[in-house]
Amino acid sequence: MTKMIMHGCNGRMGHVIIDLVKEDPEIEVVAGVDAFGENNYDFPVFKSLAECNVDADVIVDFSNASAVDGLLDHCVARNIPVVLCSTGLSEQQLSKVKETATKVAVLKSANMSVGVNALLKVLKEVSPLFAAAGFDIEIVEKHHNQKLDAPSGTAIALADSINESLNNEYEYVYDRSTRREKRPVKEIGISAVRGGTIVGDHDVIFAGHDEVVTLSHRAYSRAIFGKGAIEAAKYLAGKSAGMYDMSDVLA
Repeated sequence: MTKMIMHGCNGRMGHVIIDLVKEDPEIEVVAGVDAFGENNYDFPVFKSLAECNVDADVIVDFSNASAVDGLLDHCVARNIPVVLCSTGLSEQQLSKVKETATKVAVLKSANMSVGVNALLKVLKEVSPLFAAAGFDIEIVEKHHNQKLDAPSGTAIALADSINESLNNEYEYVYDRSTRREKRPVKEIGISAVRGGTIVGDHDVIFAGHDEVVTLSHRAYSRAIFGKGAIEAAKYLAGKSAGMYDMSDVLA
């Protein structure tokens, strides 16, 4: 039985994951951490990791970027693997994530769903074909009006997957409002839409001469992310120090 701490237990994803864990006989939540909200669970909830004295095999994080530094320090101090799902991390924080992974197991993924991770693999295969044929590449992502960061971590991951297959020769462009010029060939446009209760839509557009190919992923509930996070937690428990991602879980 994998013992898990839910970091950000009172957030939307925290609630989703806790409910899903109840249906999984291989894992249990032994403690929660959240600075906000009340404890309505059958396990202890702490306002900070510093107060948490419960032993666990893994921490699943769905909090926010401001809490990640303390989380990483705690994982190193207690030698606990972490599934890191918070997005909007700064370059400095991303460097700290890599440093932490030299001491404990860290699984970081911009998106925990099976579908998105399959799409990342597909993009690496098809992007060179479209680029060689002169297709322009655009990414449009849509999320609910409560999402704080833009573009989404998933959109960046999609762009990175494409760019890695193209020798990292493409520049990311987030805003063209100050520019009056034809579109350069080697750029990936990334646009963000925020509205309503959209869980998460991502479209990768390959636009060529007289034809357009769009690869899309639609999330209809947060459960797909929760299920992925739970599988990642079970996979990561007991692993040695290193950087892991969902491709390791799905292999």
